[in-house]
Amino acid sequence: MKGIFSIIIAACLSFSTLSFAEEPATLINLNTATAEQLAELKGIGQMKAEAIIQYREEHGKFESLDELKSVKGVGDAILEKNRSLLALE
Repeated sequence: MKGIFSIIIAACLSFSTLSFAEEPATLINLNTATAEQLAELKGIGQMKAEAIIQYREEHGKFESLDELKSVKGVGDAILEKNRSLLALE
C-alpha cells in the first residue's frame, strides 16, 4: 500500500510541473507583428516588443530568427523559448 501511495504522489508531482499555457493558434511573424503581439511571447514584455519593432524599422526585415538576438535584451534563452512560435514571412 505504501508503494502505491508513493507512485500516486510521484505522478501528481510530475503533472504539477507541466505547463498548460495556451500556445498561440498561429505563428507570430517577426516582420509584421505589432508590439502587442510580440509582448505575448515568453520573456518579451512591452519594452522588448517595442525594441524589436524599432530594430525592424532601423534594419529592415528579419532575415533569420537568430537575428532576433541582435535586439538588446533578447538572448539565446528567450529565442529558444519562442522559436517554435515565430515565423518570417
